[in-house]
Amino acid sequence: MQFPDYRPRRLRQTGAFRRMIRETTLKTDDLIMPFFAIGGKDVKNPVPSMPGQYQLSVDNLVKAVKQAADLGLPAVIVFGLPDKKDPLGTQAYAKDGIVQKAVRAVKDKCPDMMVITDVCLCQYTDHGHCGIVDKGVIDNDGSLDLLARTALSHAQAGADMVAPSDMMDGRVGMIRETLDENDLAHVPIMSYAAKYCSAYYGPFREAADSSPQFGDRRTYQMDPANAVEAVREASLDVTEGADILMVKPALPYLDVIHRIREEFDLPVAAYNVSGEYAMIKAADQMGWLDGKAVALETLTAIKRAGADMILTYFAMEAAQLLNQ
Repeated sequence: MQFPDYRPRRLRQTGAFRRMIRETTLKTDDLIMPFFAIGGKDVKNPVPSMPGQYQLSVDNLVKAVKQAADLGLPAVIVFGLPDKKDPLGTQAYAKDGIVQKAVRAVKDKCPDMMVITDVCLCQYTDHGHCGIVDKGVIDNDGSLDLLARTALSHAQAGADMVAPSDMMDGRVGMIRETLDENDLAHVPIMSYAAKYCSAYYGPFREAADSSPQFGDRRTYQMDPANAVEAVREASLDVTEGADILMVKPALPYLDVIHRIREEFDLPVAAYNVSGEYAMIKAADQMGWLDGKAVALETLTAIKRAGADMILTYFAMEAAQLLNQ
């Protein structure tokens, strides 16, 4: 029997062979851990749809960030749950807001940990939308100043990077201008450049108490059917001063991650979102698959598609496995 000169199985025979020719290697440095900050003291509220995730008071958040640092994770991203909400989301940019308190506490106790903050209004508005509402319609341009004020307040509290997730047109440019005018030109922007209106966000909305009270977010988040539009969105953010481009969700949009990676020379982030996490956790609990192995395979696939960094609720668990 005539065999071809190249026989791929030759280099799959042992673990050493496979490691030597491995094209994509997942590392702890690739991972960013999200946390949910809430008021009070010694609070650790489980998120039912996200096993292993919690709403944490600032004291417990600091403890969790220390654990993340001990595992070698380079960064965390903080989401806030305010004590009160109103039409303008004023707690989003309050000096004593929950995210601002969390940032100051974390940077005080874990100064070497990179702290990223989510910049949006949906957790803070009583209507649950990512911008302000005027007569039932999202006021894009009227929301920009509030988003910029939010980013500024996070940076002034000590955030190392801000991440606008609202998908309002022009918000990256407004935030960049505001930071620069306030001697914070060194603070980078991780833009949610291609954020889709996805059904995968359900568990997050429970964790962050951010479900819209009317309608949906289809007028500002992207249509899941579109990929070319994602390149246009990212191009706008590059022009406005974004430093990192994010695609969210990750797993159903690997093609979009790859397109953004091929099109732009900025670092690319991907958000392995709550629904992706919840599905794997649920299947693992049912004994239908090996959750740890699937989590690592999923994260590797996201990196293979072109992501330089991955925001994931698996970050701490994955770091433990990678460190082994």
